[in-house]
Amino acid sequence: MRNMVLKLEHVTKKFGQFTAVNDLSITIPEKEMFGFLGANGAGKTTTFRMILGLLDSSAGRITWDDQPIDYSTSHLVGYLPEERGLYPKLKVRDQIVYLARLRGMQKTEALIELKSWLERFKILEYENKKVEELSKGNQQKIQFIAAVVHKPKLLILDEPFSGLDPINVEMLKEAVLTLKENGATIVFSSHRMEHVEEMCEHLCILHKGSPVVSGSLKEIKREFGKKNLVIHGDFSSDSLKSFPGVVKSKVTMEGIHLQIEGEDVAGKILKEIVDKGFIRKFALEEPSLNDIFIEKVGNSYE
Repeated sequence: MRNMVLKLEHVTKKFGQFTAVNDLSITIPEKEMFGFLGANGAGKTTTFRMILGLLDSSAGRITWDDQPIDYSTSHLVGYLPEERGLYPKLKVRDQIVYLARLRGMQKTEALIELKSWLERFKILEYENKKVEELSKGNQQKIQFIAAVVHKPKLLILDEPFSGLDPINVEMLKEAVLTLKENGATIVFSSHRMEHVEEMCEHLCILHKGSPVVSGSLKEIKREFGKKNLVIHGDFSSDSLKSFPGVVKSKVTMEGIHLQIEGEDVAGKILKEIVDKGFIRKFALEEPSLNDIFIEKVGNSYE
């Protein structure tokens, strides 16, 4: 069985003097979900457009299954662009069938797929509605169906969850996970850490076009080394701010959140507070992607 790995090797993209993507090398394993994180303008969309062959890279090479991605592979690839692009006056059914036919699908097969997706997203009644008559969230579901109707082996999703309410985010997340279980390789970008943290085994944080962190989520967290410690107790926790091994602290309504250098510090803190009063919560947690991002990029953003 061939291993359909997506590879970017020393990929750079310049627009005149401006470098949008700078020397990016990543390997995206087959049948995996890979997350691209970064603020707006970090180079995520430019990277996607190069992967899809919509933009030529200025340097480096991009291959999938050791071959370039071009028209001959387009029926194997699905793309959900960040700026949605459906025909507002077309009916949902005609729109999806048209796009599926472009990907080499038969009309009957496309309709079967469309119906099952509409059912899944609980919007069967919109099959014969014009796109412009749908709410923004439902338009996004249709755009998603357009990207996946032909059962792509490689799926690229640019900010798939932006502008959706929490219920629709969950619905779309479940759909994406199902596609992964069915063997698709999925690359998606987001500026929401928690989505990437929840869904991806591997990720890359882009900052101003350069990769600042790249690899498996587990490894990245392990290498970061620092942990978070949450303490809720019936005593003043102010003295813990300057406890040896505490890197950062934040007082909350319930108690205090500490970033500590390692697990051993937690043990010492516990000894320190155990006689001070009732401890409601003492939890040692893995660093979040947000912690890592702040350290590497220097600021948080939502």
